[in-house]
Amino acid sequence: MYKVAIIDDEPLIVEGLARTMAWDKWNCQVAGTAYDGREGMEMIRKESPDIIISDIHMPELDGLRMIAGLKSEFPDMQIIILTGYREFEYARQAISLGVLRFLLKPSKMGELEEAVDAATKRLFQLGITHEETDGAKTSGEDGAEDPDNHEANSFIVSNALEYIREHSAERLRLGDVAEQVYVSQWHLSKLIGKHTGKTFSDILNGARMDKSKELLKNPALRICDVAEMVGFQDLAHFSRVFKKMEGISANEYRNTH
Repeated sequence: MYKVAIIDDEPLIVEGLARTMAWDKWNCQVAGTAYDGREGMEMIRKESPDIIISDIHMPELDGLRMIAGLKSEFPDMQIIILTGYREFEYARQAISLGVLRFLLKPSKMGELEEAVDAATKRLFQLGITHEETDGAKTSGEDGAEDPDNHEANSFIVSNALEYIREHSAERLRLGDVAEQVYVSQWHLSKLIGKHTGKTFSDILNGARMDKSKELLKNPALRICDVAEMVGFQDLAHFSRVFKKMEGISANEYRNTH
């Protein structure tokens, strides 16, 4: 049967949907429920649902990033948003990222039924039948980028690069960034490489070099201070990276700028 996940920070809505919808009518079953964004993502990775019904304003959740992450990493997954958030531009962007239906609370039962019906029909069109939904077709980890997911993928990479720039002075790992944009570490590495032609390490060091070049213009700062301020644990490592990326030493850069 098609697997459904329900995510909402209002327990009455979660329990109501799980119990009152005639899931058998669409050959569906509720595979899991969650009450916040982090719990929801853990449940999605565990259960690999075919259909998600979710709010977008909950604790531990950035709705648009979650939508983009799911549609990028699991392109066949059908997402139905059920929310009280009425900002039109937000809804427009959610739909552009791949949401199947954007429903406003309180939603009529007929609207929810139509959304689930549309989701199962879409899954069938994609060649996913309710007899064989084992998660094998939900992950887009193969070769060329699916054009339908280009907007979601670009959104993810843009947010990832912004997060790296803002947190480059920290002991930042790829997994930390992946968690912020709701995709796996492996998938984010692939997207960054495909969209920028660089590795995570290249981008992180590039952000640190940009900051270090600004700081080096201040003669009151020692080079070892600059190295520490931009995120390097020791001066020797900073010096090697700086010369490799800039072609000259940090001290030479300071003297010429």
